[in-house]
Amino acid sequence: MTKSLRFRLAAGALVAIAVALALVWFVLGHLFEDYLADQYANEMAAVSDALGARLAIENGALSLVSEPSDPRFQTPVGGRYWQITPDDPGASPLRSRSLWDEELTKASLSKDLYCGFHEAEGPDGATILVTVKAMSVGEGDARKSFTIYTAFSKDEMESSLSNYHRPLQLMLAATGLLLLAAAFLQGLIGLKPLVRLRNEVASIRAGRSAHIGAEGPSEVRPLVNEINLLLAERETAVERARSRASDLAHGLKTPLTVLSHLVESLPEDKRDTALQQIELVRQRADRQLQAARMGVERMATTSLLGISGKLVSVLSPVTDGKGIGWKVDIDPALTIEADPADVAEAMGNILDNAVRFARSRIDVSAAKEGEAIILRVGDDGPGAAPENYAMMLKRGVSVDDAHAGSGLGLAISGDIAEAYGGKIVLSQSDLGGLEVALALPAPKNLVPATEAQDSSGRPVALS
Repeated sequence: MTKSLRFRLAAGALVAIAVALALVWFVLGHLFEDYLADQYANEMAAVSDALGARLAIENGALSLVSEPSDPRFQTPVGGRYWQITPDDPGASPLRSRSLWDEELTKASLSKDLYCGFHEAEGPDGATILVTVKAMSVGEGDARKSFTIYTAFSKDEMESSLSNYHRPLQLMLAATGLLLLAAAFLQGLIGLKPLVRLRNEVASIRAGRSAHIGAEGPSEVRPLVNEINLLLAERETAVERARSRASDLAHGLKTPLTVLSHLVESLPEDKRDTALQQIELVRQRADRQLQAARMGVERMATTSLLGISGKLVSVLSPVTDGKGIGWKVDIDPALTIEADPADVAEAMGNILDNAVRFARSRIDVSAAKEGEAIILRVGDDGPGAAPENYAMMLKRGVSVDDAHAGSGLGLAISGDIAEAYGGKIVLSQSDLGGLEVALALPAPKNLVPATEAQDSSGRPVALS
């Protein structure tokens, strides 16, 4: 079953409208049918009364003084019919010319009624609807009893019903479409507060606001209040996590420093091993603190060109002394939704790695590819063998003894990328050295940005 609230509302409205229109069709159809049947019944009753009033007894037999003036009675198969059948055995019936030679009898009438009328076969073989009325004329021994049959064409009544139902169908169809449009508009307007709520939550996620406004329908306000309380609790938890991480960092610095001084008195072989272990503990503590901090800061819209430009400016004094040139090709409108500090650290580690190994040139570019923003940093250094790529992304590992380091830079950048649902890919650059591709999920709406900002909206200082 679909989880769309708009679809459920539309389906509910469709079912309700269909049931309501079907009920209207049934009621109006039967009301008109009853009305039409009453009209025909009244007409036939008037004909019967008129015929009864014009009967006389002549020579002991019934005779009609004058016939009804309706020309349909005078025309064969004219659509209106009457017949007077005396109760005397052997007496011939009186009938309208429209019946031609057809004679109506009680035996020829249907037992089931159609809208209150008996059905019988007319002079042309078509069905006619018949009313039967018993009457008498005269007094005493001269009293004569008889039965008057009046009839009309069934096709005429059905044609009248059809002529009524056809425009009724069109009217109900138009009403249904109008009600469906009204239901759709109602759903659109009714769900608008949820759309606004979704946009405000997205704004909070992007770091453009800290809470959801209280304005809106009373039905949505409890949800808004709960979300704001959840955001406040999250902010408190984040601050508490930052404080604990800071306390842990400061708590480890002094013992590690003391241990570093104490191991100086150890023999050289043991001293080197101890110092390596102390450094390893310091690196792992720093990495865990970094991992604890990542992903809990408020998201912000960060310009790749803004951060890249500032990082290049910071590293330029180093590269100028080595004769290394930069080529930066990044669209100013290219942004990502991530904490600027995390982005700066990930990019800084990648650029620092390129500076260490480049000979004369470093290329920095970024582009949107599919659902990701990919930053590429390539150099013309010695590069690395493809079989070493996976090892280079592990912490504490350096594959080049001539340029030994902690081996944490690319690993930290990889962890940051993974925290935001991205990744780092190593390959050979077009310049012949190493190319590092940092892929991060693209924001749904790319908005130009002029500078990196922290979670409070202030520019990030990268120097």
